[in-house]
Amino acid sequence: MSEKKYQIFLDQIKIGSTLLENADAPMGLVFGKIIDTVPDFGYQFLKAYCIQKNISFDDYPDDKLILTRTIETLKVIKANGVEITGIGNQISGMDSDGFEISIEGIPYPFYEEEFPQYVKAYRERFE
Repeated sequence: MSEKKYQIFLDQIKIGSTLLENADAPMGLVFGKIIDTVPDFGYQFLKAYCIQKNISFDDYPDDKLILTRTIETLKVIKANGVEITGIGNQISGMDSDGFEISIEGIPYPFYEEEFPQYVKAYRERFE
């Protein structure tokens, strides 16, 4: 099975993509590294955006580490244009190690249809 690449948009501007290579199936959670980013993407970009849009976040300036709360204008889009929606989309990470996007609370049956490999792996743990 080939990897699916998802596009990441912030305020309708593409900021990168992700493979959503990790998951917690019972929680309806997927997450993955943010790749193919725009040139200015990073700690300062995210911090300035969160301050401008009044989005809660935790940060550690010495390490250039940031953890955002849900960003309503953060969208993850499948190749066919369908948005993957859940109860929250967040970004966390640091300039030196990269950033990760997470989408939590993706409802079933959509979760199982889009991410059958994670559901299968979870079920196999109990067989």
